[in-house]
Amino acid sequence: MEGIVTEWVSLLLRWTHIITGIAWIGSSFYFMHIDAALRNTPELPPGKGGEAWEVHGGGFYHVRKYLVAPASLPDELIWHKWESYATWVSGFFLLVWIYYVSADVYLVDPAVRQISAWAAAGIGISGLVLGWVVYDALCRSPLGERPMALAAVGFAFIVLMAFLFQQVFSARGAFVHTGALMATIMTCNVLMIIIPNQRKVIASLLAGEAPDPKYGKIGKIRSTHNNYLTLPVIFLMISGHYPLTYSSEWSFAIVGLVLIAGATVRHFYNLRHSGAGNKWWLWGVAALAMAAAIALSIPASPVARERLGLPEKAAPVAPVALAAAPPEVTDIIVGRCSMCHGSTPVWRGLAIAPKGVLLDTPELIERWRQEVRLHSGYTRAMPPNNLTEMTEEERAIVRAWGAPARKAASLQ
Repeated sequence: MEGIVTEWVSLLLRWTHIITGIAWIGSSFYFMHIDAALRNTPELPPGKGGEAWEVHGGGFYHVRKYLVAPASLPDELIWHKWESYATWVSGFFLLVWIYYVSADVYLVDPAVRQISAWAAAGIGISGLVLGWVVYDALCRSPLGERPMALAAVGFAFIVLMAFLFQQVFSARGAFVHTGALMATIMTCNVLMIIIPNQRKVIASLLAGEAPDPKYGKIGKIRSTHNNYLTLPVIFLMISGHYPLTYSSEWSFAIVGLVLIAGATVRHFYNLRHSGAGNKWWLWGVAALAMAAAIALSIPASPVARERLGLPEKAAPVAPVALAAAPPEVTDIIVGRCSMCHGSTPVWRGLAIAPKGVLLDTPELIERWRQEVRLHSGYTRAMPPNNLTEMTEEERAIVRAWGAPARKAASLQ
């Protein structure tokens, strides 16, 4: 029963996170498009704003933007902030539920660093806080007046954090924490900069004063940063389903290449919507960056690793607190699952075990006990389409395989 509850909580949290994320990303893309599409209008002095006309859903929309503020406030004012807050909160609870509650499975890899679950959670949360503090300090420094220099330093900082996470967490945990760090920066931009600055503008209007244009300018810069981070964050968030992305020793470099590719694609559309034309060569840059990322993700053979001077990969190490799975269960799982979930998968088309889950030793099978029982004993989701012809008697043995020794999150 515990595994079923865990699975449903994970699903509901993920569902919420995806819905709120769609709302946030959609509004971000829309307003960047509006900003780029603004054209001068006689009603607003040059440099004070612009307007855009749109058609959608059978009607026409007339959108006008004031770069500082209008002469007076309307009776109804829509705030675009809750999408961001809800996305981060749901994502953080999902991070806790999967990676902190089940740190022994998803976050702590003894082959990387033997630390406690509490220490891992503390490092993860501290990394998110540190990411915002450093980023915000960079924006407030003299670099903030030099957009390209700030972008280069910010890029290097994110890649560095990806590398540091990789030295502490499991490969999958390091990747998702890098994405969470960028998402935290994005939400803090909204919570700590954009919305407070907007409130200052409104306070000036209500006091009958002329708002300081610097607040709108700062908010626009932070909003632009969020726009360029969006696609890389989405990539990192879904990468947990594709272990080739995070299992390489070069995963921190893959993060950098994905940042380049995602930001380049967004730059293409920002230029296009602003009327600057179609810079198709930007797609070539993005394609080259992703090709390099794919190349770095390809597992090297032992001979290739020796020629490149790379260290031998450490063998998986099971947490010492877990015993080995019983022989009758081990025989079933090794016979029905390890051809895909093995250190070297032999099933055609697989270069690495799905989601990085290894089931080729009694210790590793015990480590993934809850997931194996749920997906092979109760739901019959595994093996997919019952390709290895697991029998009902074997599934019954898996279902009866003792009480869960720990809480664990879903493989999904």
